[in-house]
Amino acid sequence: MKRVAVLLANGFEEIEALTPVDYLRRAGAEVSLVATGTSSRSVTGSHGINVTADINLDSYLASLRNSLPDAVIVPGGMPGSVNVSESRRALVLINEMFKAGKLVCAICAAPAVVLSRTEVLTGKKWTCYPGMENHSEESKKYAALHEENVPFVVDGNLITSRGPGTAEQFAMKIVETLFDAATSLEIAKTAVQR
Repeated sequence: MKRVAVLLANGFEEIEALTPVDYLRRAGAEVSLVATGTSSRSVTGSHGINVTADINLDSYLASLRNSLPDAVIVPGGMPGSVNVSESRRALVLINEMFKAGKLVCAICAAPAVVLSRTEVLTGKKWTCYPGMENHSEESKKYAALHEENVPFVVDGNLITSRGPGTAEQFAMKIVETLFDAATSLEIAKTAVQR
């Protein structure tokens, strides 16, 4: 069974977090909503939607027992992306997964705000919410490989996407990458995607 961690912090973008969770669970993945901020599992999205995560980050890391999940997803949203970027343990997990060849996925502000604080964007093509590529000195270092006007970018084991309006395409690309095109097509059919 494919295992996926979705990193949440207060201020996360709800559509970007929960669309991949829904489609990945339909595909048969074991998806863990991981609260990165405190020992609490309660997380509030950027539009005031309260979510109870499956587990907090410390407990999740302890449960891994040196066995990384197949993918990590970092939704955007503000200040959610900033809050995830301030979690040293979340950044270490993302780096470890990337170096191990696991799938690293980020959308909206998260590529610029979170991934720019790791080694993930080095030499990689990526995209993010319009204008966020210049968010900070860290993100500006990677701006040369930033791509605009595409719903998502896949570069090796990195998938990045632009924002809430591209969340469904982002989620389906993750499903296709972790499983296969047939699984992705079946989900698209049963979800009555446009």
